[in-house]
Amino acid sequence: MGTALALRRDFTADELKRLARSSRDSNQTRRLLALAVIYGGGSRSEAAETGAVSRQIIRDWVERFNAEGPAGLINRKAPGNPSKLDDAQRAELVQIVERGPMPAVDGVVRWRLVDLVAWVWATFGISLSEATMSRELKALGLAKVSARPRHYAQNEEAMAVFKKTSPPQSQRSGTASRLAPR
Repeated sequence: MGTALALRRDFTADELKRLARSSRDSNQTRRLLALAVIYGGGSRSEAAETGAVSRQIIRDWVERFNAEGPAGLINRKAPGNPSKLDDAQRAELVQIVERGPMPAVDGVVRWRLVDLVAWVWATFGISLSEATMSRELKALGLAKVSARPRHYAQNEEAMAVFKKTSPPQSQRSGTASRLAPR
């Protein structure tokens, strides 16, 4: 069985209790109070009962507290998986997207996610999913731009005639008579 991990010497039990009272994070408060038990001369088992955790968790809290102080006892967002692309590869991806595809070279007339995934695989040998590619592009500030769709049978002249002869909103279907003061 290993030896207990020593706590840092720059805090006392009373200081940790004072920090726990002023903390707005309930998890940090619970952790500070559990460590205050140890500073007050209690055992690790008593601290684990106070924090409602196992002794291994107390050891983890002690490590975080020793390394970062009271701020180390605040929950942090998990870092997630590291990105598969480095900064140089991202810069090259931005260049290729902004330049646009060359049909003779790239074999496509517009970039789709599946095309960019294939390009990254062919260029860097890195396998990405379309969802990951979408997140990478969004993080780089690139967004999908597409033209507004048009009906194939749309008649420009009929639209122009309609716009010119259409009455104002207030004159349509007797609205003006209802809005007129009496």
